[in-house]
Amino acid sequence: MLQPQRRVVATPLNLNTEIGLPLTILGAPADTEVLVLEMAMRGAGQIAELAAIAEPDVGVITNVGPVHLELLGTLDAITDAKLELVRALRPGGTAVVPAELADRVPDGVQTVVPGGDLGDVTIPFDSAHMRLNALTALAAARAIGVEPHGLIEVELSARRGQRVELANGAVVVDDCYNANPMSMRAALDELARAPGRRVAVLGDMLELGPDERRFHEELGAYARERADVVVTVGPRAAAMAGDHAVADAAQAAALVAELVRPGDTVLVKASRGVGLEAVAEALV
Repeated sequence: MLQPQRRVVATPLNLNTEIGLPLTILGAPADTEVLVLEMAMRGAGQIAELAAIAEPDVGVITNVGPVHLELLGTLDAITDAKLELVRALRPGGTAVVPAELADRVPDGVQTVVPGGDLGDVTIPFDSAHMRLNALTALAAARAIGVEPHGLIEVELSARRGQRVELANGAVVVDDCYNANPMSMRAALDELARAPGRRVAVLGDMLELGPDERRFHEELGAYARERADVVVTVGPRAAAMAGDHAVADAAQAAALVAELVRPGDTVLVKASRGVGLEAVAEALV
């Protein structure tokens, strides 16, 4: 949204930590006008450290959900950790946040809750979560005085939802870079809209803490309502009670290759540590 009107540098790949974020900033050309920086968080104080380095004018929180509970323990702790970004904004800065966080923004900071419509902006996706992402990005662009127009060409990061059509007409949705209960539900909602038979290959969701079994059981019920075939991968995912359960990505790759029929849509998604790219690569 910014590139047609500003000289922009954005976080490449996953360089979003106390090492990657400074590298991104220091590597930006001298004439850069806007830095779009991702800030990673697995524990308290980490976003505050990154914000002290970046000194942001606009802070964006896309959502708050049950991720990294292994270290943070509760949703309240996750919320507080993400709000470190908003607290670090300069006076007069802008916080783009979900509605449930709007009353948590400090005085002196403008609050924007994404919503409404995209105006004359169009995006090459029609899923609900990508539309919300686009509305959030639009609010951030407007906060620095840019009004985007027309089609926004979006190149998804690797393994973040790319669709690959196979020779037999089946489609693989390669979304195996990472997973948590919220992103799993969003991906399954999108799978439910697909024509033909819907196959969900779902692996362990990691770092969910002591309630991890409950999260997997609930996700399994959600998946069975939206997919015709559910294949689970890993010991945690077994609690999803799918149609097939295997121990690891290698076994999943062999099984799914036998299961897939012409015209199927196959969603492949799990936390990074499961390595489900083996399934997507085997199918392709």
